[in-house]
Amino acid sequence: MESVVLVVHLIIALSLIGVVLMQRSEGGGLGMGGGGGGGVMSARGAATALGKVTWGLAIAFIISSLALTIIARQQLGSSSTLDSLPAAEQSEDGTALPGLGSDLLPPVLPSDAANDAAPAEETDPDLPPAPASN
Repeated sequence: MESVVLVVHLIIALSLIGVVLMQRSEGGGLGMGGGGGGGVMSARGAATALGKVTWGLAIAFIISSLALTIIARQQLGSSSTLDSLPAAEQSEDGTALPGLGSDLLPPVLPSDAANDAAPAEETDPDLPPAPASN
């Protein structure tokens, strides 16, 4: 069903582009080659007919756009993009390990682990050593 509506939508879009390009603009546009000679339809009548066709195609384009949106939403169901992300991994003590699907805050060390282990000074091998303090 969605592919049929999509094909109809594309045909309407291409038709709308063609009709708009055929219309005469204030500056002449693509329709500037025609003279004012006596055709079956006058210039005013052709402009009115093309205007009506443009309005009809524009309304059909909006309706087909809404139909595509409704069809896509029905196929999606009630799932969310976040539901497709993997859940946070659990450690042995039941706390969540950092990773996809977990909180975006930085991990916090448990209070007993923070007291037992002194923070190790990390040095960057690319930087010169810090001056000794007295």
